Amino acid sequence: MKITIKDIAKQIGVSHSTVSKALNDSPLVKPETKDRIIKLARELGYEPNYAAQRLASKQSNVIGLIWPTLERVAPSILVTKINEEVSKHNYKMILSIDSIEESIEMYKRFQVDGVIVFNKDNIGMPNSSPLPIVSYGVSENKSIPVIDVNYREAMHAAVEYLYHLGHENIAFVGDFSFNDERQVEKCYGFQQAMEKFGLKIGNHNLINTRGLDWYDGYMSTIQLLKSSFKPTAIIGSSYDISAGIIRALRQADYIIPKDMSVISYDNIPQLESLEIPLTSVGVPVEEIAKHMVKTLLDYIKNPNSVPLSQTLSPKISERTSCALARTIKS
Repeated sequence: MKITIKDIAKQIGVSHSTVSKALNDSPLVKPETKDRIIKLARELGYEPNYAAQRLASKQSNVIGLIWPTLERVAPSILVTKINEEVSKHNYKMILSIDSIEESIEMYKRFQVDGVIVFNKDNIGMPNSSPLPIVSYGVSENKSIPVIDVNYREAMHAAVEYLYHLGHENIAFVGDFSFNDERQVEKCYGFQQAMEKFGLKIGNHNLINTRGLDWYDGYMSTIQLLKSSFKPTAIIGSSYDISAGIIRALRQADYIIPKDMSVISYDNIPQLESLEIPLTSVGVPVEEIAKHMVKTLLDYIKNPNSVPLSQTLSPKISERTSCALARTIKS
């Protein structure tokens, strides 16, 4: 037999509306009464009728998140932070790793209130949707609201940071095979910053990993160390690639940062836990999650209140992987 609010109200001796308010954590119910109601609801195995709640409020208090791949560390952490932020607003989140089109169709059936959508390469995002949608990455030429994390500015900040430590021979290790506009933006940002500070740039210090996995960074760094170019500092374009860079340097008996300074894109706390705690650059992951969730919830309430583009500012998180430039290891 399904337990209802009426059953709880009858046993406690209060009104239906009091039980409803208590179960929704309303401050209008006395704490002792609320505790009794919640305790009895748990003992009786009460389960809310979400369908009825949706009909009454015209909202599900559920959002969907579409992310085609969770193989890399930083995206997985961002999903976790988004879920934490969603919970703070008394919403629930459903995650889909199907295609954007399939996921949106599913979310329509589930009657979610809105969707946070990611694409593996940030290309081919939907031009319109029956549901409120927010994304992140590169905002240029997008017709849905995008939280722009300013990849070019992040790379500029990384180069400037190393330049002021005296580094001139700086290598950039990342995937810039033009399949992913996020990675391309990082590459362009690196080149522009090097030119601004009058530093040499060319094929010798643009190291294309042709992939975003740990092994791609590892193998590319091995090849870099075998080349005639001897950098004093390396910028890795992601957490995973930078983990590979660190492993290759340690394997070659480089002491970080004595023999080589390393800075990584992806401003996530996990960079503290690598073999060498890495200095990093980027918009802090908590800040990205906060802005994405707030923007979507604002968009759900009033689509006209949300701009198509919001640009966040990258920050440097200093750890122990960078030092003043010195004589390079032979």
